[in-house]
Amino acid sequence: MKKISAYEIALSAIACALATIALTVGILVPGLQITGYLVASFALMIPLAKKCYWGDLLAYIGASVLSLLFTGILIWDVLPFIVFFGLHPLANALQEKTKIHRFLARAIKAIWFDVAAYLVWRFVFGMNTQFEFVDKYIILIILVGGTIFFFAYDYLFTLCQKATDALVNRFFGKKK
Repeated sequence: MKKISAYEIALSAIACALATIALTVGILVPGLQITGYLVASFALMIPLAKKCYWGDLLAYIGASVLSLLFTGILIWDVLPFIVFFGLHPLANALQEKTKIHRFLARAIKAIWFDVAAYLVWRFVFGMNTQFEFVDKYIILIILVGGTIFFFAYDYLFTLCQKATDALVNRFFGKKK
């Protein structure tokens, strides 16, 4: 196993701090929850720009735990980040590293997203959205609408990771 350098630890700590702040503010300020998830996910791209997978995983765990503590253990509000948004950047990076066929990887990630969306609907919304049509056809809505949304989201996040890589390399030095 590769030894993690102090430089990579510092990048991971920065990512953890930014993700924790984004999640905490997103959860505590009404209307900013989705923004908090997205900004926290962007923050976790920082160690991945230097191929620091363990550092990213530790930043994800740290941000999840700290945001739970700072929000008063609002587990249902942090759940979408824990089950999907926080792990998605790492999943994309590992897909690139292992060279898994991109269509197979996207199909697996789409299923993961659909399961995460179902879990959020079930546990966060209590299987009741106050819209009878949605409650009746939620699985079909998630399988079709969620999957279409995920493919666009995944593509845009891949572009964001490339931009983050360029930015981190510009400010913190070239890739190893």
